[in-house]
Amino acid sequence: MKKLILGLALTGSLLVNAQEKTKSSLPVTFGVKAGFNGSTLTKSSGEYDNDTKLKAGFNAGVFANIPVAEKFSIQPELLFNQIGSKGEDKYKFYSSYQIFTQEYDYKLTLNYIALPVMVQYNILPQLYVEAGPEFGILLGGKSKGESTYTETSGNTTTTGTQTYSNKIPMGLYNKFNFGIGIGAGYYFTQNLAATARFTAGITDIIKDNPGDAIRNNVFQIGLAYKFK
Repeated sequence: MKKLILGLALTGSLLVNAQEKTKSSLPVTFGVKAGFNGSTLTKSSGEYDNDTKLKAGFNAGVFANIPVAEKFSIQPELLFNQIGSKGEDKYKFYSSYQIFTQEYDYKLTLNYIALPVMVQYNILPQLYVEAGPEFGILLGGKSKGESTYTETSGNTTTTGTQTYSNKIPMGLYNKFNFGIGIGAGYYFTQNLAATARFTAGITDIIKDNPGDAIRNNVFQIGLAYKFK
């Protein structure tokens, strides 16, 4: 929580300074945005897990665009951000008289309030690129899964399925999340833009994790509407 407060204080300072610089020049504008998330979890060792897949989610919120120079602006955002990961595992065991197969299909959903603070550069009046930090607070989440097994012994085959859906144990997760985002956007009109951003997690999502750090990574595409 202290880290989020520091992030908010830094953002507030940037906003005040930026507003003072732009009172007599370019106006501050406000808007709303929403889009699709494709997210996954990665390990700090860089080990790639072939069974880990992108999980679909969404983001939605508000933003302020504050010009600080002719082609530069600062854009703080306040978003609801739904990310996480999903995966599949399959195990098969053989013996002289038995074959046992078990398949797992699982999904982890993590819900955050996120505060990205993007520095944007306008390559063209309607086209910009951006980069900056993202601060987040974990609100909660859910883990869901399904396990299916098949057991064959002689001429007899037995199958079964188990499912679960549980809230995540908040005590095991770090509430604060920090990442770095890079992206771009294109305004089709003065108000409406298509946006894309990738945010790489820096902090470990697991509290007191003795192994490889596990980090959020998310690719976002969506639309932004600026009020003018």
